[in-house]
Amino acid sequence: MDTVTVTLVNKPELIIEAYNITPDAFAGKSLEEIGNLECHEGNHKTALKEFFTITGKAGATAESTKIIVKGDCTRVKRIGQKMSAGEIVIEGNADMYTGGWMLGGKLHVTGNVDAFCGIQMEGGEFIIDGNADNHLGSSYRGDWRGMRGGLIRVGGNAGSDVGTFMIGGTIIIEGNAGIHIATHAEGGTIIVKGNAMSRVGGQMVKGDVYIFGTIDVMMPGFRYIGDVEKEVDGKSATFAHYIGDLGERHPTRKGEVIYGNLYQKI
Repeated sequence: MDTVTVTLVNKPELIIEAYNITPDAFAGKSLEEIGNLECHEGNHKTALKEFFTITGKAGATAESTKIIVKGDCTRVKRIGQKMSAGEIVIEGNADMYTGGWMLGGKLHVTGNVDAFCGIQMEGGEFIIDGNADNHLGSSYRGDWRGMRGGLIRVGGNAGSDVGTFMIGGTIIIEGNAGIHIATHAEGGTIIVKGNAMSRVGGQMVKGDVYIFGTIDVMMPGFRYIGDVEKEVDGKSATFAHYIGDLGERHPTRKGEVIYGNLYQKI
């Protein structure tokens, strides 16, 4: 796999929209061509070379291209947006929409990410060593289609509205999470190894949520049906099993009503 290193050297006055920092956009291009790829600072169209130094070599295809991003990217949005293959490593923090609409490949952030990261993701692996802000793996504002596939793993904590309108895929949070987990979910799996706040599974139709710690306030639309042994992310434990949200309309399969599942470790 050929590697391109992209280093932020000129701090932007506004936010950089770096939607072309992807293996798909870099593949088959020279360093000069990569430097001339479009980005935006605020509403001003510019090029990556105005902010980044670019070294190394891109692969012939996205699958054979790895990108290493260096520098403080807390004001750089949309890295890895719509990537379909290859690999990106961000050495530090990243701003909003990182990994948004991701289709495949691997994206690894060694620091924290801001809000709306991994939204409407369809495939690939998105690893965040630090914390994730609100709306991780959710739908875009005003849309009803959330994460459909792939894996998001957060080493730290996550904010509120994780997995809103989630349809498929898996989100694993090693720490705690805020309110509104799996709101409107119609599939997928969310695992929180720490504690969760209130409104877990509100208006959930299908899917699975696992909480290893406490839930501040249980939604009234969930009904306890028994204890179960489950293996979750390689660990076996006993969980209290709830179904819901009973206030929603639920599909049927062979005459049996399908509910969302909420599991809390005992």
